[in-house]
Amino acid sequence: MPGGAVSLAATADTSRIEAPVTFKAYMMCAFAAFGGIFFGYDSGYISGVQGMNYFIHLYTGLPYPPATSTKDFTLPSWKKSLITSILSAGTFFGALIAGDLADFIGRRTTIIAGCGIFTLGVVLQTASTGLGLIVAGRLIAGFGVGFVSAIIILYMSEIAPRKVRGAIVSGYQFCITIGILLASCVDYGTQDRMDSGSYRIPIAIQIAWALILATGLFFLPESPRYFVKKGNLERAAHVLAQLRGQPRDSQFVEQELAEIVANHEYELRMIPPGNYFTSWANCFTGGLRKPSSNLRRTILGTSLQMMQQWTGVNFIFYFGTTFFQELGTISNPFLIGLITTLVNVCSTPISFWTIERFGRRPLLIWGALGMVICQFIVAIVGTADGGNTKAVSAMIAFICIYIFFFASTWGPGAWVVIGEIFPLPIRSRGVALSTASNWLWNCIIAVITPYMVGTDKGNLGAKVFFIWGSLCACCFVYAYFLVPETKGLTLEQVDRMLEETNARNSARWVPTSTFAAQMGLTDKGTLAPEIVEDVERKGSVI
Repeated sequence: MPGGAVSLAATADTSRIEAPVTFKAYMMCAFAAFGGIFFGYDSGYISGVQGMNYFIHLYTGLPYPPATSTKDFTLPSWKKSLITSILSAGTFFGALIAGDLADFIGRRTTIIAGCGIFTLGVVLQTASTGLGLIVAGRLIAGFGVGFVSAIIILYMSEIAPRKVRGAIVSGYQFCITIGILLASCVDYGTQDRMDSGSYRIPIAIQIAWALILATGLFFLPESPRYFVKKGNLERAAHVLAQLRGQPRDSQFVEQELAEIVANHEYELRMIPPGNYFTSWANCFTGGLRKPSSNLRRTILGTSLQMMQQWTGVNFIFYFGTTFFQELGTISNPFLIGLITTLVNVCSTPISFWTIERFGRRPLLIWGALGMVICQFIVAIVGTADGGNTKAVSAMIAFICIYIFFFASTWGPGAWVVIGEIFPLPIRSRGVALSTASNWLWNCIIAVITPYMVGTDKGNLGAKVFFIWGSLCACCFVYAYFLVPETKGLTLEQVDRMLEETNARNSARWVPTSTFAAQMGLTDKGTLAPEIVEDVERKGSVI
């Protein structure tokens, strides 16, 4: 920078590297969670739309009103699979591209760009009257959702104070559930329309969520860690002061910035910057035996998101309406879908408190166990007496309890952890890879599930819950052996924890020093100027 390096007050005291949380700072961080609404809405509306009579008539040519029973008046399995899964295919690639853009143009700008792409995809879906255009629209919208879903987690994790970071990122999952609920309500309200408005209204409403998020982000600051990565420490200090509600020359701001800078310099020494391909290859450096290696972190992030999809919850939200229709014993499957969505919404806020009180690791372990029990009960009851209306009522009750366990544990927990485990040099790409993994498995499940349960294909019915229950058992084992506890730590302290302990002992780890103290303090208690200069110099070429 002109005029020499910035002087940063630093400290070896681990309790003084972050300012107290103010209401303004909390609300600024919490607004970003709004991005979950159109992710959730887009995931939720498609289940109801595919069960609407007019939509089925338009996309199959079957006579309307239906001359056959509701059970037989349905989309073919391959069309359900294509329409549902194509969005996830787009989000997979969108998430990967977003990892690059977030480092080049910034976290905030990437999210705003995603809102624009998503809006274009929604316009195409709204205008569709045939399979080709709705598939193209969902693919393009998927790219936008991929941008937002990957980078909103990165952005929130980087700007949120450590004491409420888990609760704020959990707010993203809560907004997803709100989006699914809104979609269910709109589907329920338009299902009986006898024109194209029955499906066009639920689709078109999505534009509002994108506009609200994009407009709000124009008034929020960029991530200070992005500016540190780019070597612009003046801007980093300015936006950090905004986020923490402190003056620019506050000791809290300088000490937190010094810790971010020192940690970034430490990581750059471990992972020297290189060209574009090197920056991606850095996500896979280190050995499998070293818990803090980038390879282990990348595997942890991608497999955690894979496991979240393995819980099977999107089977309910993507295909719940049509699944309940095919049971043939439920008079209003749309209403049952709305009830399961309400359970999802009401259960998620519990995690705001539990994730900071008990931690990430216990929630994932016990949540997986609860889901295993519920899913096997649903599978056993449905297989033994699935044609009995009382048995179906019991199945629905345990499906709701299963959703409670997911929404209060794995739903928010997986997103929180992936935003915390990556070091700054690879954080945007690490989170992007993890989010892409979520969407890849989302796509796989969306493709295969109609063939598993469709009456014209596998016709597994309730037996499919044996599969979801078995996969949740894998989630239980996985969480116990591999997921570390990150509660109450700054992102920089998470780096140190992964270096010094393993997952099973991580809850007992306590920070004893700061990166600023390790990298070098002057006699005046400021970060060594050569470190600041080095970060500024390297940032200009990253």
